[in-house]
Amino acid sequence: MLIGRECELERLVELLGGPVTGTAVLVHGDSGSGKSGFLRAAVERARRDGDTVVVASGDPLEADYDFGVVKQLFERLAVEAAMAGPDGAGGLLAGHAAAAALVLAPWVVPAPTAEEPAEAAAPDRGADPTTLNGLYWLAVHLTALGRLVIVIDDLQWADAASLRWLRYLLRRAGSLPVVVIATLGPGRAPADNEELGAVLPLFRHQLTLSGLGPQDTAAVIRELFGSTADPAFTAECHRATGGNPFLLYTLLRSLRSAGLPPDARTAADLLRHVPPDVGRAVYTLLANTGPHAAAVAQAVAVLGGTPAVELVAEAAGLTEGEAADAGDALVRAGLVVRCGDGLRFVCPTLATAVADGVVPSARQELHRRAARLLMARQAPVDLIAGHLLRSPVGEPGTAEVLRRAAVAAVQDGRPDRAAAYTRRALREPLAEDDRATLLITRGEAELATSVPAAVDHLRLGLALSRCPEERTTAARTLAGALFALDRYPDGLEVLSSTSEAVRAQDAAGALRLEAEHAFASLSQAGSAAAVLPRLLELDLADAEGGAAERPLAALLSLRAAMTGDDPAQVVALARQALSEGLHPAEDRSGVYLAAVLALGAAGQAGLALAYAETAVAASRTRGPALVRARARAARAGVYSRLGRVPQARADAEAALQALAEIGVGPRNSYCVAPHAILIDSLVKQGRPEEAWAQLEHAGLTGELDGHWINDYVLLVRGRLLAASGRPQDALADFLACGRRMCARAMPGPGFLAWRAEAALMHAALGRHEAARTLAAEELDLARDWGVPESVGSALRAAGAVTGGPEGLAMLRQSVEVLAGTTASLGHAQALADLGAHARRAGRFDEARDHLQQAVDLAHGIGATAVADRALAELRAIGDRPRTRAFSGVDALTPTERRVSALAAQGLTNREIAQQLFVGLRTVEVHLTNTYGKLGISGRPELAEALGVPAEDG
Repeated sequence: MLIGRECELERLVELLGGPVTGTAVLVHGDSGSGKSGFLRAAVERARRDGDTVVVASGDPLEADYDFGVVKQLFERLAVEAAMAGPDGAGGLLAGHAAAAALVLAPWVVPAPTAEEPAEAAAPDRGADPTTLNGLYWLAVHLTALGRLVIVIDDLQWADAASLRWLRYLLRRAGSLPVVVIATLGPGRAPADNEELGAVLPLFRHQLTLSGLGPQDTAAVIRELFGSTADPAFTAECHRATGGNPFLLYTLLRSLRSAGLPPDARTAADLLRHVPPDVGRAVYTLLANTGPHAAAVAQAVAVLGGTPAVELVAEAAGLTEGEAADAGDALVRAGLVVRCGDGLRFVCPTLATAVADGVVPSARQELHRRAARLLMARQAPVDLIAGHLLRSPVGEPGTAEVLRRAAVAAVQDGRPDRAAAYTRRALREPLAEDDRATLLITRGEAELATSVPAAVDHLRLGLALSRCPEERTTAARTLAGALFALDRYPDGLEVLSSTSEAVRAQDAAGALRLEAEHAFASLSQAGSAAAVLPRLLELDLADAEGGAAERPLAALLSLRAAMTGDDPAQVVALARQALSEGLHPAEDRSGVYLAAVLALGAAGQAGLALAYAETAVAASRTRGPALVRARARAARAGVYSRLGRVPQARADAEAALQALAEIGVGPRNSYCVAPHAILIDSLVKQGRPEEAWAQLEHAGLTGELDGHWINDYVLLVRGRLLAASGRPQDALADFLACGRRMCARAMPGPGFLAWRAEAALMHAALGRHEAARTLAAEELDLARDWGVPESVGSALRAAGAVTGGPEGLAMLRQSVEVLAGTTASLGHAQALADLGAHARRAGRFDEARDHLQQAVDLAHGIGATAVADRALAELRAIGDRPRTRAFSGVDALTPTERRVSALAAQGLTNREIAQQLFVGLRTVEVHLTNTYGKLGISGRPELAEALGVPAEDG
């Protein structure tokens, strides 16, 4: 218990080794700070030095008995003297019979008997000068044997007569070889004890035993466990105990006895192992702290945090004044601290120890009273709910408060807390409608933690609910959860049956459900054909101004893209649908994704990205993991269409991680899109082996079911097969993708350009007529659609399979069209194809220019495979590129980087030449090349172009 007390011990040893004349040392410390152990060390030191040592300890049970502490100090010596006799030599008081007689004199009052009142048995002799003088001379007699060391523990509990004697002694012992060492702990304050207040100033030296620091805590752990602890364990032990030695040692011994190692896992569960010894010690201290101290301490411990005195008083059944007085006593005792108008235990271990001593029924009552007061004060709902969670069943208003708290918790991204609120609320006696609302709220909360559990509670809530608006909301949420579990028939049934059930009471809600049903039906091969007639009948005018307007606009934007309507109309409908975002507040509908798909098909991927980015940002602060995953998957798809390969890959990985968090397996249909985007990104980065591994992990290597996301998988898998040198297999996947898209009434190239991919594979297999036919069909459809991205992509495929001067002209057109679009990858591919065909036509200068542009563009968007193909073509011309880029910082050679960096720092050309040991002309050439690659005119723009701070002056 002396670890961390080295400085204090050194100071005490210094004082004990000083002058032999009177010295008084007062040691301060809270309960458990190690005062007693510190005193034992002092006693051992004094006895080792040959001093006469007498020891006593204050006791609150004996604080009213005169000279109780004095009797403890000298009684053993007096008994020895009496046994030795007046002339004996066996005791320390031999030859001091008078002093011994004083100790055994009648002023040492025995304990009262049953027949004798306490006040009669303990007459006040404290003011008797004869007694005080006699005791003083007893100490003087003892100094004849050498230095006298008087040690008193817990001086605050010493009786008044002993304190008066101590004061008498200290005021007169300045020239005597007497040392007094006393400890002062929590209990009675000097202001409340006149005698204590009078004696304390006479102690010339003060030592304070504060809490152990983190390093000392680590040393204690090493002592008890014999090894160095995990840093997290050490930090948590220090926080939990506040560095209090008693609490720390007791807690660590409990952990050691339980066989728990000092690691991070134990640290996370530390307070569950607070031993009963702590509670017993704390409750003993509380019993001596003052009236109502235990009741207030229990209220603070059970209510948790830093409850206000008003709240503590209400919970404990006290007046506010009584609670405030008890709080002050607890502060003096070193158990709690004040934080504003609240109280908080000095460390978590104390709070746990006190709370463990409260029986469950009393705990519930404390929380019930606290909740009642907070409800009357209209406190924040989550504050009230925290107490209602632990209150007994039956408190009026409990269910509604907990429901509101659950809704707020979902919005704040705390689904576990929301589920706990609803679980507790459902234990209350409820009407069916209220129970339905709570079940639905619980299901919505559980979407962030367990989709299967959410389905169960949403289904129960939907069955019980009689409110049309609530039923439509629950049906949409339930259907989305069922789709996440690949239970599409069940989800479609929920949407259709609920739509029919509420149509008479809520036409707008029924239409919303119908829009959801149609969108979900399109995704399945078995239901897509059946829903198409109804899809073509829907009219936005049917929903104008109602709740179904935006969802229906989303569906109709997709329909417009499917049927080849004016792209401007597609964009207008998508904008209307997304006017409140991809995931509007309080709306879990998946139909808004239709508008994002439509924008991509209409050549507005940049606009789609803006909506997706807003959705991702919003999902970080609100909404369940399912919404977060859908937002990241949507943005990944837009990034992929834009050709921003690293960003698409990062978002796809994030979406898969979010889905895994809520139990959605890697082969679930919700995971297929991010898997496919991830695989496609790996192909574009020239990493086919990793792409194959991902394809196998996702279970996408064999036959694929009729979900429309698998149409995209077939396209991606075909690209991987083509990159792996398997054109026949790649062609089969491209053609299968096309058959499925046409059966879904989505034949145009805006969604998936399968014809262009298939045409390139036909050409690779030597089937040039089939290749040209497919490419021409793609180009005709793209021109009819009128979206530059689609036209440019189709021109690229047509040019590549046509060849010759005509093909070269088509490729030039493709580059020109795509240069004005956001389709960066398509533009890079067209440049690479144009460069390759120009090389084969012997147009080397033109080929070099296009290939270098292709390398720069592909390198900038992370499309490594395209960049490598263009670099290979450059080498075929005879070039030997030293970098993977031809413009920008990445295009600089190592020497150009060194020269330009020095120039950006302000060095002259001559200084650079001298530092690098090269000629002045060499520096000039490197700088000229650097300016050209960076697209700048000279030295003043160099620092900014390199991205380094400019040299001052």
